[in-house]
Amino acid sequence: MTLGPASGASADPGWWNPTARPAPDSQVNVTGEPFKGTDAQGQVRGFVDAHDHIMSNEAFGGRLICGKAFSELGVADALKDCPEHYPDGSLAVFDFITKGGDGKHDPDGWPTFKDWPAHDSLTHQQNYYAWIERAWRGGQRVLVNDLVTNGVICSVYFFKDRSCDEMTSIRLQAQKTYDMQAYVDKMYGGAGKGWFRIVTDSAQAREVIAQGKLAVILGVETSEPFGCKMILDVAQCSKADIDRGLDELHRLGVRSMFLCHKFDNALCGVRFDEGALGTAINVGQFLSTGTFWQTEECKGPQHDNPIGLAAAPAAQKELPAGVSVPRYAAGARCNTRGLTDLGEYAVRGMMKRKMMLEVDHMSVKAAGRAFDILEAESYPGVISSHSWMDMDWLERLYKLGGFAAQYMNGSEAFSAEAKRTDALRDKYQVGYGYGTDMNGVGGWPGPRGANTSNPVTYPFRSVDGGSVIDKQTTGQRTWDLNTDGASHYGLVPDWIEDIRLVGGQGVVDDLFNGAESYLRTWGASEKHKAGVNLAAGAPASASSSEWNPFTSYAPGRAVDGNTGSRWASDWSDDQWLQVDLGSANLVSRVTLDWEAAYGKAYRVEVSTDGTSWQTAWSTTTGDGGLDTARFAGVTARHVRIHGVQRGTKWGYSLHEVGVYSS
Repeated sequence: MTLGPASGASADPGWWNPTARPAPDSQVNVTGEPFKGTDAQGQVRGFVDAHDHIMSNEAFGGRLICGKAFSELGVADALKDCPEHYPDGSLAVFDFITKGGDGKHDPDGWPTFKDWPAHDSLTHQQNYYAWIERAWRGGQRVLVNDLVTNGVICSVYFFKDRSCDEMTSIRLQAQKTYDMQAYVDKMYGGAGKGWFRIVTDSAQAREVIAQGKLAVILGVETSEPFGCKMILDVAQCSKADIDRGLDELHRLGVRSMFLCHKFDNALCGVRFDEGALGTAINVGQFLSTGTFWQTEECKGPQHDNPIGLAAAPAAQKELPAGVSVPRYAAGARCNTRGLTDLGEYAVRGMMKRKMMLEVDHMSVKAAGRAFDILEAESYPGVISSHSWMDMDWLERLYKLGGFAAQYMNGSEAFSAEAKRTDALRDKYQVGYGYGTDMNGVGGWPGPRGANTSNPVTYPFRSVDGGSVIDKQTTGQRTWDLNTDGASHYGLVPDWIEDIRLVGGQGVVDDLFNGAESYLRTWGASEKHKAGVNLAAGAPASASSSEWNPFTSYAPGRAVDGNTGSRWASDWSDDQWLQVDLGSANLVSRVTLDWEAAYGKAYRVEVSTDGTSWQTAWSTTTGDGGLDTARFAGVTARHVRIHGVQRGTKWGYSLHEVGVYSS
């Protein structure tokens, strides 16, 4: 990298300006010192992008996203098109698959940027380092860089220059992110001096933000992590593979992760895509797993997206002769596949490593079970980063202590959704985030037009008031959010200003509190300690036990620590299971892992002497699975699960009962 004096450099340019930049390079077009430190309450300030893909140009075989986030050879090398896009984009196959038309465009990036980056160009680099720098200067303080790829898309795409192995790509993207940190450091005089700081714990993130810099967190969003794909419903990975994979990712610095993305895998079923894209991804599902998505009627108010039924000829021709995408019943909106046993093992493995679980892209069946597990352990590390979770789960997420962000929609739609969920954020006293998903093949806000009644007026001040932000210029191109939309990452501050104009200061204030809320979720995950199960191995008794000549369904099976065993009652309503804790304890949480025979109506009762009972918690709407009963702490030696109404024609059956003080 050839470094030249920073543009406009003086004897004391300020800590936020590099002593040298690649020459030539993009402009940042922000003046003023980035704010440092915390507010009067000791909370960090700033925006959080909970979902971005800085290095996805290294994914999908290396030729799907064109351009680089940085280059040692400078901007002209970083911001250039893929070789096959020259001279006029005729071979830009993914362009016309995703954008329509013929895919033709001017391939030149630097210095003219005639056709890209653009809000509707899904195949060109939007995360050039100087554009991210502009977002940081505009008030962003947390950025989650999701390492992303998809082996099937890589394998079927016409152009590639590397392996399609997903974990190989994840490793490379992680290394490139560290390389980018070193690249920025070099401009500021050495290791640790730059504004782009990769952090691996929440305390480190707070220190970085206190210095006024950008805390960068590594996440993973991939379809077959650890090789955990499914072929004809047979898992291609083991628990040992999951442990090795999680350990490796943790060593790389990864702290948040999706367990499934786009395709069903050996860990969980996915939330469907819609339209022609959904059809194309369903084809990919078949090519990856040997099976298409399968649907069923939803059992609750939550539902997956409608499966795309529109034709996707380019994808469908990849199917073997005689195989076609199935049709689906309109009323069957839910994926039949939920969280598998291996998926549950992975969730618990992430909790052990204090990692945060991304529930976006999980089917509602998978997400529901994941929430059950997190609630049973009181684990707060759950993230919805870009509007791919059924919003009926939102209060459940906030109640756990999780964090939610909205996809980078247009300012009108973003503001309307933010206001719709504002009451919940007030209730749980949390901030808000956005997920730009840039380089994520999603599409970004288009222009509202120069003639709108309330356009962004340049220059404008940052939310904290300390910086002045003008139109962004790179090479010969100057972008204006009003007429260009959110074309690249450098326009994030402009988009936030547009939200202020459209949605009001309250929406922006919630976003400015986002960094603090994200770090609270992360910090609480790091501090989480598994509760002591007071019922483990304790004496248990029951009103009845189902008889079987080949196995035991005795009461003690529900407290033996083995989820493969269970207590089962006779097939009638009024049945109970009782646990003697041995001495009086504070009890405030009881977890129930039901077998298929569950209680629809039941009570959690407590007693100090085993004779006089009081109801601590009850429900009439039990739906099986893993239930968590929380109630005000009460002193008790005995805990009883008293079934009132069965959920099935069988009795009541519990794999495990947990009793906790907190």
